[in-house]
Amino acid sequence: MKKVGILGGTFNPPHLGHLIIANEVQTHFNFDEIWFMPNQEPPHKDNTTAVNSLHRLKMVERAIADNSLFKIQSIELERSGRSYTLETMKLLTEKYDHEFYFIIGADMVEYLPKWYKIEELIQLVTFVGVNRPQYDQHSDYPIIHVDVPNIGISSRMIRERVKEGKNIRYFVPNTVIEYIEENRLYET
Repeated sequence: MKKVGILGGTFNPPHLGHLIIANEVQTHFNFDEIWFMPNQEPPHKDNTTAVNSLHRLKMVERAIADNSLFKIQSIELERSGRSYTLETMKLLTEKYDHEFYFIIGADMVEYLPKWYKIEELIQLVTFVGVNRPQYDQHSDYPIIHVDVPNIGISSRMIRERVKEGKNIRYFVPNTVIEYIEENRLYET
């Protein structure tokens, strides 16, 4: 049975922190693949700053193109409305005979009690929690913890830097910078 780690997010834009997390978790567990799963409309975030899903999908494609173990799972973009992990995982477990591990940052570890039908969800996936500066990794839910380098990069910070005309080199892959510039994303 294939072991697959899933890294969900808005990826607005994808940055080196996402790639480092995926790489560290894949290396730690020797997963067969890591699926980057851009979501349509996360229930816990204000979606007013998001660029459209096609742009986010294209940026993720560019960001992961040089790693054969990194794949895109676009199932959440194919549905409209809020993206609930439980509904997504039900669909994925019906479609694939894989063992799924859902990768979350420590900020989401703290938020797990508020996840939609969390008790049902923990029956479908194993959570992998990674450290994130200023967040606690403790949880009453079963989580496997993986230490990753603390990278203080956020998509919000990148969007703000672009809006202010600042350089984002070394925060995102060059291919993503090119895409942002070609499509004039985050400028306003």
